[in-house]
Amino acid sequence: MQIAEVQFYPWDKVYDFNIGGNDVNIKDKVIVQTEIGTEIGEVKNIKDDDESAVDIDRIKTILRKANKIDLQKADEKQKKAKKTIKYCKQTAEECNLPIKIASAYLSFDNSRLLFVFTAEGRIDFRELVKRLTKHFQKSIRMQQIGTRDEARTAGGLGFCGREFCCMRMLKKIDNIHSDLVRLQQLENKASERVSGCCGRLLCCLSYEQEAYKKCSKGMPKIGDIVKYGRKKATVIGTQILSRTVKIRDREKNITIMPVDKIQQ
Repeated sequence: MQIAEVQFYPWDKVYDFNIGGNDVNIKDKVIVQTEIGTEIGEVKNIKDDDESAVDIDRIKTILRKANKIDLQKADEKQKKAKKTIKYCKQTAEECNLPIKIASAYLSFDNSRLLFVFTAEGRIDFRELVKRLTKHFQKSIRMQQIGTRDEARTAGGLGFCGREFCCMRMLKKIDNIHSDLVRLQQLENKASERVSGCCGRLLCCLSYEQEAYKKCSKGMPKIGDIVKYGRKKATVIGTQILSRTVKIRDREKNITIMPVDKIQQ
C-alpha cells in the first residue's frame, strides 16, 4: 500500500493518507476527508508501507487529486481568510490579549476558521473565540506557534539568498542548540551571523554537525600542554576543519601546525 504524507499548513506536521487508486505525486494538492471535515492539502512525500504493520482502518484514503476548480476555490478561500485577520486583531486588543496574529485559514468545506498567532507564554483566548464565533458564524480554532513556525508561514529569503529552509525542504523543525555554535567555532561571530530572520539560531547549523564532530576528534582543547619535537607548548587556538592548532612555546613563539604532528 502506498502512503502519501499530506500537510495542511506550513507549520503543521504531515498526516498519512492511503493513495488508493489516485495518481498523485509529491507537491500535488489533494482533497481528503479528515476527522473534522473536508480539507485540501499538499503531498510532501510518498512511501510504501507494509500493510501488515498498518492499521488500515485508521488511515483514510485520498478522495481525489485537486483539479483547477478545487485550486481556484482554495485560493479564493485564502483571500477571504486574510480579510478576517483585521477583525481578529481588533477583537484581541479589546480582550487585552498580548498576541500577534500571523495568518488565517478558511477550511475547504467552509465550516472552520483557523487563526494562527504568536505570544509569550500561554494565552486564555476563550472570550476571543466566543466573539469570533458569533461574528463569523463558523467554528473557530486558535493555533499558537513559535517564531520559527511564524517565519515558515510567512516565507522569505535567508542570508544565503535562497528561500527559507524551513519552508522549502524541512519536514520538521528541530531545536538548534548553542552547542552547535561552539562546535563550529562561531562563538565570536555577531549574533546576526548565526541567527535567522526568525531571531533564532540558523537551522543550517545542524547540517554539518556530523562532519564537524568527525573533524574535531583528537583535537586538543585551548590551554592544553602539547609536545612537538622536543618542545612543550600551550594550545592557544584550533581550527577544526583544517585540523590545525596554534601553539605558543616557552619562548613566546607562536606556530600553527597540523594536529597530527603534535603529541598530547
